[in-house]
Amino acid sequence: MDKMPRWADVVLVPLINLTLAFIAAGLVVLAIGQNPFDMVFFVIKGALGSTTGIGYTLYYATNFIFTGLAFSVAMHARHFNIGAEGQAIAGGVGAAIVLLAVPWPHWTLALPAAILGASVFGAGWAAIPAYLQARRGSHVVITTIMFNFIAAAIIGFLLNGVLKDPNTQNAETRHFGQGAHLPTFEEIFAPFGDGLFKSAPVNVSFFLALIMAFLVWVLIWRTRLGYQIRAFGSSHTASAYAGISAFRVTIYSMLISGALAGMLSLNVVMGEQERLIKEFVEGAGFMGIAVGLMGRNHPFGIVLAAILFGILNQGGFELLWEMPGISREMVLVIQALIIIFTGALVHMTRDPLERFFIRMRKKRA
Repeated sequence: MDKMPRWADVVLVPLINLTLAFIAAGLVVLAIGQNPFDMVFFVIKGALGSTTGIGYTLYYATNFIFTGLAFSVAMHARHFNIGAEGQAIAGGVGAAIVLLAVPWPHWTLALPAAILGASVFGAGWAAIPAYLQARRGSHVVITTIMFNFIAAAIIGFLLNGVLKDPNTQNAETRHFGQGAHLPTFEEIFAPFGDGLFKSAPVNVSFFLALIMAFLVWVLIWRTRLGYQIRAFGSSHTASAYAGISAFRVTIYSMLISGALAGMLSLNVVMGEQERLIKEFVEGAGFMGIAVGLMGRNHPFGIVLAAILFGILNQGGFELLWEMPGISREMVLVIQALIIIFTGALVHMTRDPLERFFIRMRKKRA
């Protein structure tokens, strides 16, 4: 029997840790002579004070949803996949190859093809560390982080070679063409009023990220493979005794994880940039680790955590503008405090809550 309800684990624990993180961040801001209440006001204003700010928040959140889901699927099998950065790069290469290969007449045809290219390349990049873990015992943490550097080197080679746009000195491909343009929220909501989500890069891939979150929930909690992944993650020995193949679970969980990470490129490469450039991931792969931990590896929690980090990303830019006394590094400190409290210090609040729910259950009994 669970020590506390699932809703408390997914929602209550992160909420308490988040509150403690903001209190700690407020004390740090106060220590440098700034008003912590002004900090909170400007962060919220920049992220949620206009439809444009909301659009940027959801754009960043889309990236974090994909990488958070990627981390969580592997983590359910107790594989600490920190290679989402490299897998997203590989996914970007796959999406770009597909989108450049054909003069797509409409985005409804280009998007499924780009999904296939991004997910196959992302999964393929995760397959090698997965095989090394399953067959050779090479730890997935070491191999995935090494593959991040390899992926960065490969995309640099490609963008200065066979994929480079000959009409520019920049390391980038040519534009994909109008037929591969993903509708933005500004275009989608244009019938409801002018200026909604003006110039914001958020596009239909946000809805795709939500669909992926639902499908991950179905996979993990409503399928046989999902049960095997969770059983393997809970106990390797018990799952082996039950006849669950460690090789199969390791390969499948890492392939799915890599595919989800690769799909980040749909939002950035296809959606915003409409071409492939070298530094398009911008740390979202590593941020997905924090999102997954804060969301307790549950898709619903991951979506909420991704939106929170989207708020911090977009609100941080407004904060830099409105409060010059707070540097970009201070915004990173705030994010780091949230990661610490929701990751490393999670048991500081979770253990007392577990004891509280156990006492309540005994009292009812």
